Amino acid sequence: MELHIKIALAFLLLMTLLTFCVYGWDKHLAKSPKKPRRIPEKTLLLLAAFGGSIGALAGMLFFRHKTLHKKFKYGVPAIIFIQILILYRCLR
Repeated sequence: MELHIKIALAFLLLMTLLTFCVYGWDKHLAKSPKKPRRIPEKTLLLLAAFGGSIGALAGMLFFRHKTLHKKFKYGVPAIIFIQILILYRCLR
């Protein structure tokens, strides 16, 4: 496997894990009785768009977080679809 592909896969794995953890942390903050500052929805969606889309979807499902918000319910799968299209075009 070429070096640039290994680097890209490592980046995607790191973003997936980071995004999953951030979704879990935001769920933790949402359930906190002290109501601390939450992670902005824009940040959660940007993490998905910049390579963490699988982690975002996994975090949504695992933590049952943001699953009723339309921009997440439809936005994260749309981001995954677009990323798959881009990947397909790049590998052709």
